Amino acid sequence: MLFLTAALLGCGNGDTDKTATEKDPVKLTVSAAASLTDASKELKELYTKKNSHVTIDYSYGSSGALQKQIEEGAPSDLFISAGVKQMDALEEKDLIDKNSRYDLLNNELVLIAKEDSKLKDFNGLAEKDITQMSIGQPESVPAGKYAKEALTSLDLWSKVESKIVYAKDVRQVLTYVETGNVDAGLVYRSDVIGAGKTVKIIAAAPKDSHKPIIYPMAILKSSKNKEETAKFADFLKGKEAAKIFEKYGFQPIKK
Repeated sequence: MLFLTAALLGCGNGDTDKTATEKDPVKLTVSAAASLTDASKELKELYTKKNSHVTIDYSYGSSGALQKQIEEGAPSDLFISAGVKQMDALEEKDLIDKNSRYDLLNNELVLIAKEDSKLKDFNGLAEKDITQMSIGQPESVPAGKYAKEALTSLDLWSKVESKIVYAKDVRQVLTYVETGNVDAGLVYRSDVIGAGKTVKIIAAAPKDSHKPIIYPMAILKSSKNKEETAKFADFLKGKEAAKIFEKYGFQPIKK
């Protein structure tokens, strides 16, 4: 009888130990700029493979649209913006944990066209054979804001403004160019890498023609999973994530 009791107790302890090592499932919602779509899929796969208890759902869009969604109470744990302006607005409204804010990436603004285009440089945008071009809405799409700054700096804005087809986010600009709906567009270098051979880079915008392209990241104060979100944010700052970001044309900010 004593032997049986001891055996049962031993089994009970084993089950308790097994349960103690299991982690409760966690679902993280990440609001991310549309330009991060391709890279984030690979990052998600790598992270969840090593952390099987974590599920990550992405909400993609223009940084301005995501900002408004967060302000209106949309559930989100982590915000990765393609512009400082949108993150500043959320910080001013006390919606992010400012201590978690981190400048994660840089990117480059480039002029693109279809693979068979004869466009040679930015000045060519003012020529008659370029009838339409696309940029993101400057008010809500950081890439659109940078594009307007660059075109203004290059003394081209007044010459091309009537040709512009505005897009809801940078990915839509890319689609417009890929499908031939417009002759050219301004997007991030990272978007072109994901596009394959359908489009080509004509020229990079001079770095002094627009404000620095910075992708800040921060944990939302409304997050119900701050500890797990912080772990994922740390992963995005690390070397493994940096290699993936670089693969997709981003430049991790080294600190």
